[in-house]
Amino acid sequence: MRTGSPRGGVQPPRRLTLATLGAGARHLAGSDPDLAAVLDRLGEPPLWGRNPGFPTLVRIILEQQVSLTAARTLYLRLVRHLGGVTPEAVHAAEVGGLRDFGLTRQKASYCHGLAARVLDGRLDLAAVARGPDDEGRRVLLEVPGLGSWSIDIYYLMALRRPDVWPQGDLALAAALHDVKHLGATPTREEQETIAAAWAPWRSVAARVLWAHYLDARGQYRPRSGIE
Repeated sequence: MRTGSPRGGVQPPRRLTLATLGAGARHLAGSDPDLAAVLDRLGEPPLWGRNPGFPTLVRIILEQQVSLTAARTLYLRLVRHLGGVTPEAVHAAEVGGLRDFGLTRQKASYCHGLAARVLDGRLDLAAVARGPDDEGRRVLLEVPGLGSWSIDIYYLMALRRPDVWPQGDLALAAALHDVKHLGATPTREEQETIAAAWAPWRSVAARVLWAHYLDARGQYRPRSGIE
């Protein structure tokens, strides 16, 4: 997760709302002509907010290295068979049961382990949300299956921090290539260098670029609330 200090404009809140998302988008439009062009074409991006907690972390694990459509199918299958994605239900299903629903052995193990940590108190997601971001990130990194990208997405979408840049996001790399008219897909380091200019609204810039990415593939749906 990359965060930074404010650089003028509206002071970002700890948690984005539709109103502050709009404020951030206007700030970015005034400071970056390339993002302004995307915003002129598509309007303000969706919040793409998710409810913080165990179900969202499971869904983020499912989204690793697969399409969002495939991950959503797996997630809905869990909901249907388990009656809800709760720590109790996922843990009771065990790794073998989760594999029967279509999860790989690795993802089934990650989800089962996550449930175990929540149930035995090693992971307090409410405390993660309330506490300092650096401490919460450290705690989440101890969970097998949650790497930097997964945690960045959790902080960006579920905890809705305003200034997170997801490390190594392939869709953002492709969007940056288009929007910034680059000769090649930017490396992770190049992405972070470009994004540094968008602090303290990098989470908003990411949403603008995701909107461009989806629109270029005919998959963009304008603003919606929590998934």
